[in-house]
Order: sequence, then structure tokens, then C-alpha cells
Amino acid sequence: MARAGKKTAEAIRQEIAREVGQLLRVIFQDRRKTGRLDLEATEMAMRSALHRAGAAALSQLLQFPEPSQEQRSLPCPCGQRASYHQLRSKSVLTALGPVEVGRPYYWCANCHQGQFPADRELDIANTEFSPGVRRMQALVGQEVAFEKGRAQMRVLAGLEVTAKSVERTAEGLGAEIAQQEQKESQQALQLPLPAVAGEPIPILYVQMDGTGIPVVKKETAGRQGKIEDQPAHTREVKLGCVFTQTTWDKQGYPLRAPDSTTYTGAVETAEEFGRRLFREAWTRGWSRARLQVVMGDGAEWIWNLAALHFTTAILIVDLYHARQHLWELARTLYPNQALAQKAWIKVHQKRLLDKGKIEKLVDALRSIRSRNPEVREKLRTEADYFERNKDRMRYPKFRRQHLFVGSGVIEAGCKTVIASRLKQSGMFWTVQGANAIIALRCSFLNGRFEDYWEDQRKAIAA
Repeated sequence: MARAGKKTAEAIRQEIAREVGQLLRVIFQDRRKTGRLDLEATEMAMRSALHRAGAAALSQLLQFPEPSQEQRSLPCPCGQRASYHQLRSKSVLTALGPVEVGRPYYWCANCHQGQFPADRELDIANTEFSPGVRRMQALVGQEVAFEKGRAQMRVLAGLEVTAKSVERTAEGLGAEIAQQEQKESQQALQLPLPAVAGEPIPILYVQMDGTGIPVVKKETAGRQGKIEDQPAHTREVKLGCVFTQTTWDKQGYPLRAPDSTTYTGAVETAEEFGRRLFREAWTRGWSRARLQVVMGDGAEWIWNLAALHFTTAILIVDLYHARQHLWELARTLYPNQALAQKAWIKVHQKRLLDKGKIEKLVDALRSIRSRNPEVREKLRTEADYFERNKDRMRYPKFRRQHLFVGSGVIEAGCKTVIASRLKQSGMFWTVQGANAIIALRCSFLNGRFEDYWEDQRKAIAA
């Protein structure tokens, strides 16, 4: 390659000059005929010509010479040595278009396996796409439906790929990220997590929630749906977020630190998710936070995880979720009586719940009498709910500390991270595929997508 450097550079220059020159002749001929210039057509044609020239130039650069005599054998994984056999060509789609890579092929007579060292060097082993194209496919795959991603690749990058290739690339890369996260979570069980250095954090929040996604039939086998005697059609994604608060406004309401939110989630058990979320919080500086806050709705699994992993945190039940419980009860007590519902809410929400007087609220609910067994059961269930969460509903106390009392960040995350990508019309996921896209999407939204590629480069260099 070094000996052919000047020759290759000259060939590249000539190819670019030929493509551009040919295009300019066509453009000027058309302009003389019509008296006008179609700028969009011209710029797209210019891009296409430069891509063709660039692809031809790249193909020149990717023609490896035959190895020297001392490089004609190399170690084989079987423990023997593989010998140089011949130069072989491979087609690869790059950001400039299709190119041909000519590289040495080595074959081991002992294990009868071949290898292409140059493929590992170029990061094209077992794939027909360059790293640049795989990055593009991963970006569009985590953002939109795979078919739309294919169309975006054609319009924005001038590359023709299939929807299936976008799917396979995005899910494959996401699976690698998810596997690495799982490995780190397992290590956290075996070894104490290292302290994360940095300045103290005034207030660090952890919020968590669950949302269902549509899945293929095999993923719900044996699972009970929300309707009795009906099978489930969805699986729950557990999503968590971590963010910081450094100040509050003039009215005393908390202000989330801009760009401080990171997400993590998967279709998995609460136990697995708890380890995942704790690792994310620890990475974000949980040990350095002066105030630690965990927020969620009334789901039992949330507070079980908080008791297990976040023992030093202030625990807060989302105020707006608690209000929904009262509204549901009001509608049960006074069906089709809007005025009566509002009057009941005014007393039980504004004077009791919002003021943190949960014991009085529980007593008030338990004092209500009804002949309807369904209403009595609803009253009992809701009274138990508020009693169980009473210490997490001291809203005036939390407001005096300038803390958030609503879990709007994670609720918005369930929409932007999960629903906007995985709950579109006609979508049905496997758990493995969904988890891969969730891992990829969180990596991108957390600003860690480039870290994956940097780690890849380091691994190749090593």
C-alpha cells in the first residue's frame, strides 16, 4: 500500500476530475437549452457524482497488496498457524456507495477455517456495510420504523438499503449495547461499584414507571391479559430516568437541570431492572448527591426496588397519580354526577391529599358506607393505597424543600423513549428485538452513542 501511494492518489484525483467534469458539461448544456438552472436536481446530481468518484477512490485505497514473505502466516485460534492463500474481493456499502475491498485470505490446514485480518482492521468482518453506514442505519433505526429509516437513508444519504438491513443492523448494535449493560449489572452484584468522582450534586432524582408495548403472540404465551379470561397482547417495559436539580424559580418551584436526564429500561423482571437503574443512578453520582429522591406512582414493585436499592432516598408518590385515585373513587361514588364529583374532590383532594393529611383522608374514606359491594371494595382498596403510601405523600413538606412532587419526567420519557418508537400502528415486537432498540435509543438519548464507536475503535486498535 505504501509503495502504491502516489499512484493511488493520482488515480483518485483523475477519477474525481472525470466525474465532476462530465457532470458540469451536462449541467451547462441543459442550462443553455432551457435558460434556467434546477438547483435541487443539480445539487443531487453533484452529490451523486462526488459519491461515485469517492467510491472509486475508496476502492483504490482498499486494495491490499499480497503480504510479504515474513507475513504469509499468522496465528490461528486453533493454536496452529494459518497460511496466506490468495487475495479475495468483497463488496461493501460505504457512505460513498458500493466499493470493492481486495484483501488477503488466510487458511488453516489444521482446523480448515479461513480468516481475513483486514476485515477486522476495517471493522467489516461478517457484514456488508461499512462502520459509517452501520452508524447511519442504527441512528434511523432507533428513531423511526425500519421502512421509514430505509427511505431516509435513500433521501438523506443517497444510499439504497433494505428495511430488513436497517432492522438487523439497528437491533444487532442495540443487542451489543444491551449485552454490555447486562454484563456491567452482573459485575455490580459481585463487586462494589467504584465511587464516581466529581463535585457534590445538590439534588439527584430517580423516577421509574412501566408501559406496555405490543408484542408477537409467542411472547405472551401463558400470560393473563387485563380482561379476565383474555390473553395478554403486550409486555411491560420498565423505564427509569435520572436527572438533577440545582435550583428553583421565584415561586419556589423546582427547576430541572437542562440536559441532565438519562434513561435506562428493558422488558425484564423488577429484580433485573432494579440493578439496572441503581447502576445508572450510581454512574450519575448517586453517592455525591446531598439530597436523593426516588419518585413513582403507587405500583408496589417501584417501592420494593426503592427499599432494596435506594435506602437513603426521600420517597415521593407522584401527586397527580394520587389525585387520579381520588377522581376514580369520586366517579365510582357519584356516577354521571359531575357536580357531586367536583364537590367531593374539593374536600378530599384540596383539603386533605394536597395538604398531606393522609391519615384524615384514610379515615374519611373508611367512614363512607355503601350497600354496593363493588363500591365497598373500591373504598377499601383506595384507603389501603393511601395508608400504605402516607409517608410518601407529605406534599407540603416536599414543597418546602423545593422538591418535585410530580413524576412528569418519566411519564414524558415513556412517551418519547418508548411509545413514539415502539408503539406505532401495526408494530409487534419480540422481547429481544424490543430490548435491543430500547438499549440503542437510550444510548443515543443519553449522549453515549459515540462512546460505543470509540470503544469499537479502541478494541480494533488493540
